[in-house]
Amino acid sequence: MKKSFFLTQSILILALAGCTGQPPASNSSEQTEQQTWEEIRQTAAGETVRMYMWGGDEGINQYMDEWVKPRLKEEYDVTLERIPLNTNEIIQKLETEKRAGQQDGTIDLIWMNGENFKRAKESSLLHGPFTEQIPNYQSYYDTESLDFTYDFGTETEGFEAPWGKVQFVFHYDSSKISNPPSTLEELQKWTRENPGKFTYPAAGDFTGDAFIRHVLYGKASSLEQLLDEPFSMNLIEEESEDVWRYLNEMEPDLWRSGETYPSSLTELDRLYSQGEIWMTMGYNEARAEVLVEDGIFPETTESFILEEPGSIGNTHFLSIPFNSPNKEAAMAAIDFMLAPDAQSAKLSPEYWGENTPIDLTALSSEQKEPFEKIDRGKTVLDQQTLNDAFLPEIDAAYVPWLQEKWIDEVASQ
Repeated sequence: MKKSFFLTQSILILALAGCTGQPPASNSSEQTEQQTWEEIRQTAAGETVRMYMWGGDEGINQYMDEWVKPRLKEEYDVTLERIPLNTNEIIQKLETEKRAGQQDGTIDLIWMNGENFKRAKESSLLHGPFTEQIPNYQSYYDTESLDFTYDFGTETEGFEAPWGKVQFVFHYDSSKISNPPSTLEELQKWTRENPGKFTYPAAGDFTGDAFIRHVLYGKASSLEQLLDEPFSMNLIEEESEDVWRYLNEMEPDLWRSGETYPSSLTELDRLYSQGEIWMTMGYNEARAEVLVEDGIFPETTESFILEEPGSIGNTHFLSIPFNSPNKEAAMAAIDFMLAPDAQSAKLSPEYWGENTPIDLTALSSEQKEPFEKIDRGKTVLDQQTLNDAFLPEIDAAYVPWLQEKWIDEVASQ
């Protein structure tokens, strides 16, 4: 029987999968490149930055609205307007504007990484390179780090600035689960013994895609080859056979017997908060803290990772569209969000709680102090556990391929 999940997800996935790359082109604004930082700040003053970003996490939204917005206005006289939209849709919007020759766009700043960055860069949708002009990036970040010079295997070349680092974790209700699974096999066994109490978002959702990649990592016979080499159709077709077998074997024991899948992480979290399922998940090791504090998640929420295959982690970035009408204001906003105080506030569980890409060795003792004082909270796994389980991302081209194949091999079966 064909499973039902939101049609919009399928449309977005197919649109992404059908996109073909073009040779990358630099959409640099010559005028912006020639400005000094002081001139950029003066031009930015009084402007509004329209930041389009995924809005499915309340802790992230609170950080942007309650911490970033008032301080950005105070320090740079730049007004932040946060517009929630899935990144796939943001890229589609830019592609439409590009085809229409719209040089005065509607988006000033984007939160992105992975396949979305690859698609935007290859389609010449981004302004840059610009990171050499961002003072806080040059002062407090390891600009030669592979985490920053590559994004899911795609060279960043100054078209995006690192904003945060995260790892994938599972959250569970410890009042209902005493010993969470530690491997894919144990997860499958647990799901069989607790039918209807586990599920994952449909492919096309960022979190659902990441879960599927974890299954791929656990089932691959040539994981090192997948991680080290560019996209290979022959390799992924061979390595994904056990992925679809695993997901289809698990499906009858999922929430609603796998006849439907949550369309988003927000929907998955709602099911967990209401007790319909006993686990949720997310690509941020600290995301549960604020949700517990706000009474959305039960107080008995704890976190775990799969020791086998491990926990995928990555860096995410900020980019400026090719047709942003407020490029200087966007650069000012990026500089502000990369500053030590903004990064330490983002690390605090009071708001976002995610890890920072900043180079702590580049900070003064006074600047380090807020980072050292932060208690990330009881739901956050210790850093050594996270480090030991860390797995890098594969080439971004695998993501849309897996999205499309999941529809054929799992959702449509």
